Amino acid sequence: MRAIEFQEYGGPEVLEAVKADVPEPGPGQVSVDVAYAGVNFADLKARAEGYRVPGLPYRPGLELSGRVRALGPGVTGLSVGQEVAALTQNGAYADVVVADAATVFPLPTGVDLRTGATLPSVLPTAYALVHTVGRLQPGETILVQGAAGGIGTAVGQLAKAAGAAAVYGVVSSPAKAAFAQEYGYDEVFVGDFEEPVRAATAGRGVDLALDPVGGETLRASLASLARFGRLVSFGNASGEPAWTVGQPELYPRALSVAGFSILTLAETAPEELRELSSRAFAKALDGTVTLPVTAEFALEEAAEAHRLMGARTSTGKLLLRL
Repeated sequence: MRAIEFQEYGGPEVLEAVKADVPEPGPGQVSVDVAYAGVNFADLKARAEGYRVPGLPYRPGLELSGRVRALGPGVTGLSVGQEVAALTQNGAYADVVVADAATVFPLPTGVDLRTGATLPSVLPTAYALVHTVGRLQPGETILVQGAAGGIGTAVGQLAKAAGAAAVYGVVSSPAKAAFAQEYGYDEVFVGDFEEPVRAATAGRGVDLALDPVGGETLRASLASLARFGRLVSFGNASGEPAWTVGQPELYPRALSVAGFSILTLAETAPEELRELSSRAFAKALDGTVTLPVTAEFALEEAAEAHRLMGARTSTGKLLLRL
């Protein structure tokens, strides 16, 4: 079979197509013939910085869709040939992938394989940020970093459907701002956002801020909160050192800070992940959320997909087509 891996850290050029043996599922595992694999920013961080890489060579890829190839001992509730989506710790850039059965989800009726590849990480993450962790209430306001990306477009739609009074986004270019406004955003700020947020909210700030960037962007998001506001950190795309927050930042305005990682949830509480994913997938099935796929690449073009995402010009979701 074909697979994409890297043997050293670096730019997109370190990704190479290799021939590999077809893996067999062990106890509690499922092998899947992959149709599509999602491209995520975490894949780029793994390639460039070794993010969550246990050793080299390493195959990137966290989410996929396809058909069940084989079931390992003890697996029930799935059948060979069934169309599924799966969340993996790595390795989705391949013709055949083995995943834990707990993170393999039958595709809902009416959801095709192309759409299915956008579901495993993006939609449950977006749902958790808005509802489970962020606990957005009707009439509240929300500020979202990366509003034009896969998670950002899903969050905008979920927040609007949840009755948000205003959905604000932050992006890096006017083109991305125009794109994001098609997915639930009332106003989208390009670049600096602290002063525009204060102006848009008449000095009050927002009730909920979602930040995957970290560093100074996270601190600015915290400063943009209203009294009793909540911030959810769900990444550190900036690569800046881990931040700390305490009494001086939180007490004066009674702020709260939370965190979320879908990969950590998959490792530590797979049953809770399945519950969360079920609720999230329902939002795609009932039409609340549309997940825009803006570019597809052949498996051997994985480096091109990484270049596009790394240039920070991409919008929506990028897929590898197998």
